[in-house]
Amino acid sequence: MSELNTVIYIVADIWHQLSENLVFFIWLLPLIFIYELPLMMLVISGVLRFHYINFINIPKESFYQPKVSCIITCYAEGKAVMSTISSLIEQTYDGEIEIIAVVDGAVQNAKTYQAALLSAAACKANNRKVIVLPKWQRGGRVSTLNAGLHIASGEIVINADADTSFDNDMVAQVVPYFEDPNVPALAGALRVTNVKESLFTRMQAIEYLISIQGGKTGLSQWNLINNISGAFGAFRRKFLIQIGGWDTHTAEDLDLTVRIKQYFKRHPNWRIPFATLAIGHTDAPVTLKELVWQRLRWDGDLLFLYFRKHWPAFTPRLLGFSTFVFTLIYGFLQNVLMPFIILIYSIGIVVMYPWQFVMSISIILYCIYLCILLFFYLFVLIALSERLKQDLYLLKWLPIYPFYALFMRMVCVFALLNEIARRSHEESSMAPWWVLKRGRKF
Repeated sequence: MSELNTVIYIVADIWHQLSENLVFFIWLLPLIFIYELPLMMLVISGVLRFHYINFINIPKESFYQPKVSCIITCYAEGKAVMSTISSLIEQTYDGEIEIIAVVDGAVQNAKTYQAALLSAAACKANNRKVIVLPKWQRGGRVSTLNAGLHIASGEIVINADADTSFDNDMVAQVVPYFEDPNVPALAGALRVTNVKESLFTRMQAIEYLISIQGGKTGLSQWNLINNISGAFGAFRRKFLIQIGGWDTHTAEDLDLTVRIKQYFKRHPNWRIPFATLAIGHTDAPVTLKELVWQRLRWDGDLLFLYFRKHWPAFTPRLLGFSTFVFTLIYGFLQNVLMPFIILIYSIGIVVMYPWQFVMSISIILYCIYLCILLFFYLFVLIALSERLKQDLYLLKWLPIYPFYALFMRMVCVFALLNEIARRSHEESSMAPWWVLKRGRKF
């Protein structure tokens, strides 16, 4: 009986703490729902629209078969590049595919260079041509992509990393989008290959499934794609050459996406689709150290591009009104300011309130987040998943994901501060220091 009384007392004390802090809830709940709800509705409605168009409504058959050039950026992948080249040779697309493997620093990366040459020699398929382009001195990712673009002859250019392989219908899924003359570029879908290698790869697999497969599918229906991934994107070659190809510095994928969007006001019918069913497979960082280093680069580069390099371009006169508003709210605020708000909020409740209240509100927030996460996970599985059994494996790991997401927010805070204080984008591993040093200062 005494134990029951103790439990009742604890519950009553927690309820008393919550009642005394009603102002906290009045402030907290609108922050969650007013800010997040519009994004959720955009994603949900967009996914439903995609599902109807592609799975319920019968899509029209396309006979559009332009030549496609696939530029593979190779550095130190070794024999892994052979899987990438093979997956492109084995595409079911009936048109011509030109595969350009550009080996950056071919002297010090002789194994990668030799592996690419072996794949080229083994290619006997019709309508497939493998070109191996060695860059003897390392120049970085941007120069590698532009070298491939220089010799590409296809109407459509697909960029890929040398550790990314593809489903054999990837090109066939990508090409029909470009039948629309209002599509200058397209983002491809990515899945984590090494899901079972560590806890961190499992967390990233959940992140890719919900944020990329689900989030980008939904947002693309309203032409609100934030980024065309550097591991898998597609472009009209002539347009890409017209705007100068990829640009020096770092985060070349987000940089190029922002530059393309600067044409949206002049071309209001332009759109950047997301090819949900064109699947690329990539390895995610396995260890905590590798993951943190990756996100430090990603998040620091984001601040550099938004607040330094492209700050003057963020205006409705270039982006168009809807793209400008979405980028302001869910580009600037969500990715740059929100991590700091979460950190300040977390420190604030720990300092200002007793531990019982902190524990209770933490549990409530965790449960809210987990319920939203579970809903989106099941929603994406039902509406989009083409590998249901593989994705169901991630279900048991969902309870850990909220802690992973919070930790990544804190990594983001450090990355943003690091960019502000030290201009960390100039220390990127994506290019040698002498290349970054010669780039324009912002």
